[in-house]
Amino acid sequence: MRTIQAGAITAALRDLLTDACSNLGADVEAALLRAQKTESSPIGRDILGQLVENLRLARACVRPCCQDTGMAVVFADVGQDVHIEGDFFAAVEQGVREAYTQGYLRKSVLDPLTRKNTGDNTPPVLHTEIVPGDRLTLSVAPKGFGSENAGALKMLRPADAADGIEAFVVDTVRRNGPFACPPLVVSVGIGGTMEKAALIAKRQLLRDVGAPGQDPGIAALERRLLEKINALGIGPMGLGGDTTALAVHAAKYPTHIAGLPVAVNIQCHAARHKTVTL
Repeated sequence: MRTIQAGAITAALRDLLTDACSNLGADVEAALLRAQKTESSPIGRDILGQLVENLRLARACVRPCCQDTGMAVVFADVGQDVHIEGDFFAAVEQGVREAYTQGYLRKSVLDPLTRKNTGDNTPPVLHTEIVPGDRLTLSVAPKGFGSENAGALKMLRPADAADGIEAFVVDTVRRNGPFACPPLVVSVGIGGTMEKAALIAKRQLLRDVGAPGQDPGIAALERRLLEKINALGIGPMGLGGDTTALAVHAAKYPTHIAGLPVAVNIQCHAARHKTVTL
């Protein structure tokens, strides 16, 4: 049994979230540069160049790459041989609090009914999974709501099959994509139950942008969807072009014989995700 102090979790998340908001990964930068080379629209190419310049300036100046520094979504893969000394959720919450207050990140979290701001961007959204081993892996995906609002969930019928899945995903992007600061990462969860499909989709945002699914059928689905989405012509920032999405990330989970849940979680061009293992 290995012990991890709650304070170490707080410190790790504070640094991870601060870094995620100001230092977009090399995977995002590479995807934008690839898109710039193939984009046929002059306006689209210019926008993609501005996005690359913006992320490089944010990285160099240690400043947020986007004014919407998001709601903190945290994935914790907890080794079954780990003992956390202290209150786990409180440690996670404190890490978020310190990142958003000490890092001067925009605090956007509030009560859904009164709309009163909590003042420190807490509470976070925490997803915990027990895994083998004696390590704790923390992943963060600060989620802005221009893109979060563009997501959708649908309980398809089994007879809808792959064609129904593709039609739903493409239609979701067609209706909402221009408002989500494209180019996008379109994340798709298939199967399970209503909430499981949504969680599967959200977790795919942790993948390096453009990394294909490990299942051959899923990888083929991702390629088909990316082609159809980019054929919509929405383009960078919704101003037209070939690059509506940088990638489609999908995953599946077994479901009931009577159902086919599908969730679409859309990520804007600021595809923020960072991971650390304690």
